[in-house]
Amino acid sequence: MRAGQGCVRIARGAHGARAALALALALASASSASPGAPPDGSAAPSGPTPDRFDTIVLDPGHGGDDHGARGPHGLYEKDLTLDVARRLARQLEGRAFRVVLSRREDRFVGLDERTRIANEARADLFVSIHANGSEARAARGVETYFASLEATDEAASRLARLENEAFGGAAAPAAAGVDPVAAILGDMLATEHLALSQEFARLALRALAAGGATHSRGVKQAPFVVLMGVQMPAALVEIGFVTNAREEALLAQAAERERIATLLAQAVDEFARRFDARRGAGAAVPAAGAPAAAPTPTGVAPAPAGGGR
Repeated sequence: MRAGQGCVRIARGAHGARAALALALALASASSASPGAPPDGSAAPSGPTPDRFDTIVLDPGHGGDDHGARGPHGLYEKDLTLDVARRLARQLEGRAFRVVLSRREDRFVGLDERTRIANEARADLFVSIHANGSEARAARGVETYFASLEATDEAASRLARLENEAFGGAAAPAAAGVDPVAAILGDMLATEHLALSQEFARLALRALAAGGATHSRGVKQAPFVVLMGVQMPAALVEIGFVTNAREEALLAQAAERERIATLLAQAVDEFARRFDARRGAGAAVPAAGAPAAAPTPTGVAPAPAGGGR
């Protein structure tokens, strides 16, 4: 986690505003330059090693009295997500990442606590793990989300409302009286986080749907409160429908849960490689959202041709 990431604190008053504006301009200038390259094109001077991607927060959805979706044979979303998150944590720790879980047991964790855990960990990535539910018992497949005030479609909007209601509220409006320079800096961070969130959502879906083993429902956006409260790239992953009898039976199996954890670990690995490369800590990679030139060493397959329902 790089030291400057997170909430930018702005000093009040004219002096603080001028300093913040200078910082905003410096950040904008830095973002348009090659990492570590001086403006005159000469060789970059030696300096400290760039901070690497190292910390992931895993957020198992629901917990305690909040059961989440329930399958026809009694599988609860809260139990499934916790088990997959634990398996994923073990795999990521085996790859030398630092992993923080928003909950390690069957208990309810409020929105404030989940976001506090993530922000205090100064994580490089926040992954909220969920399982889908639908009144249409034939609904199936995996989908991933990143945060946006506008939902992709009515189904995405409805899902976000249901998840937000579990916390007893909806997305909060922006606070009144925010320092405009602070808002500029916040927007710059949010824009970067949005692009990276979308990139990880794509990588996660690509990994989960590799080879056509699972139906892909696509990458979507919706106003999930849990994603909006964290100060880092964040995505929500729906690993299947517990309300579909076939998928429930599959998701109840330890081997399938381990497979999902392995594929998500591959997606995190690839995201970390790209993250580090952009900061001069690895090989060059395409900009966020650009297609890769060749298959990645982690085995993440190319994106499927389309989502669909």
